[in-house]
Amino acid sequence: MIRLRGDPIMANRVDDTTIEYVGILAKLELSGEEREAAKRDMSRMLDYVDKLNELDTEGVEPMSHLFPVHNVFREDEVINADSRKQILANAPEQKDGAFKVPRTIE
Repeated sequence: MIRLRGDPIMANRVDDTTIEYVGILAKLELSGEEREAAKRDMSRMLDYVDKLNELDTEGVEPMSHLFPVHNVFREDEVINADSRKQILANAPEQKDGAFKVPRTIE
């Protein structure tokens, strides 16, 4: 939200109703003291956002990541290789070309 000169700052919009609603969304039961602390904290956060809105971002291109994101995955290559012997070499027990495991259903 961009604040124009003369608009009220966002922190002034944090009231008991807002804190109660946020508590319901977060499924929190806050005591009176915790509500006041949450109201102060949220007001400080929103004041900071207001401060950031004062920055001149003219000519700055929006971005979704801080650093450039590149796909690092390799291309899929289909290989028709029978590596069953290599795989079964690590099996503690094998039977008929497959892993042999203890029975789990009686």
